[in-house]
Amino acid sequence: MSDLLARLGVPAVINACGPVTRLGGGLMHPEVAAAMVEASRVSLDMIALQAAACRAIARATGAQAGIVTTGASAAILLGAAACLAGLDPGRMNRLPDVPDGRREFIVVRSQRNMYDRAMVVAGGRLVEVGIPDRFSGPGVRDADGWEIEDAIGPNTAGIYYLAQTQSLPALPVVTEVARRHGVPVLVDAAAQLPPAANLRAYLEQGADLVAFSGGKAIGGPQASGILCGRGDLVASALLQMLDLDVRPEVWAPPGEFAALGQLPGLPHHGVGRSCKAGKEEIVGLVVALERFVAGSPDARHAEWAAISRAIMDACGEVDGLTLALPDDRDRYPVPMLSARARDGATAVRLEAALRAGTPSIQCQTGHLHEGTLLFSPVALTLDQAALIGRRLRDAASVIR
Repeated sequence: MSDLLARLGVPAVINACGPVTRLGGGLMHPEVAAAMVEASRVSLDMIALQAAACRAIARATGAQAGIVTTGASAAILLGAAACLAGLDPGRMNRLPDVPDGRREFIVVRSQRNMYDRAMVVAGGRLVEVGIPDRFSGPGVRDADGWEIEDAIGPNTAGIYYLAQTQSLPALPVVTEVARRHGVPVLVDAAAQLPPAANLRAYLEQGADLVAFSGGKAIGGPQASGILCGRGDLVASALLQMLDLDVRPEVWAPPGEFAALGQLPGLPHHGVGRSCKAGKEEIVGLVVALERFVAGSPDARHAEWAAISRAIMDACGEVDGLTLALPDDRDRYPVPMLSARARDGATAVRLEAALRAGTPSIQCQTGHLHEGTLLFSPVALTLDQAALIGRRLRDAASVIR
């Protein structure tokens, strides 16, 4: 691969940010890469392959059904499209236009993010509720369940919930409100693995659809994701992604997507056609998911902790730099190393020195203003960790 990158003129970087998209995601296991190569050498019926993926996803998540998408954002778009159209091929054909106005997705204002525009792309309109005083500072409150219920009306298509530890109201409160009104809840859990228990947790708490990234902790292809949940909604999402240039009289959905047999006719290419997953991504994701579920959480955590400790050991003690690993595994399922400098300005200079070296070392910068650099072990090898430690030591010794 180094010869290929050299020929393309693209320098490799050491990724201590974690499996983020802008750095190409994480490192795939050879078994996952081999599965993708094998898939690339055959032709097959894509809905049959998605049916096989459905079985694997259902086993891992406990969902009625699941499909592979091109990332978590695509899963949100397709999930929104399913909420908007259901099993109505006429509504599918019209998306993103929704003539009757039933296009609103309720979202707590403090959960807004730049990824939720995927619902707007599908044809949705976001309706915000709540005032996040606890974040802005004047108070301690956020949205309550009654505010979500108060916003539900004839134009409500669904409720969007961002799965974060700080998200309020709690998901069970939201799903209880949604059930009373027959409104589906779409959960964005893109980065909520580990722990592996989260593959089932949100569905067990009443979510109708859950979106996960496949290219982060699961270890699948970077351009992969999972949408799982209610069988009818997952089937609708799949249909709005598939190549439907087929004769309707010979098209027959597999049993995993039996809800599609209720359609009065076959729609044309859907609003999610640009989200199509290739056979390589589907197969790679399935193999990675099976590995992730079968793997030991303790062993996975121990491997990541060893990589983080390797950075500490190689760096050693340096005046003006404090290294620490979190000891609360429940709160910090990924043991990321923190390097705290004297102040924010020093941290900025340290990060710049690491990034400017060869190879470039890139770490998380969300807390630079506090004087802290964070190093994720998820996309690192032990050799890279040792190099990071040495480079951090050398940079910190010079930057006083």
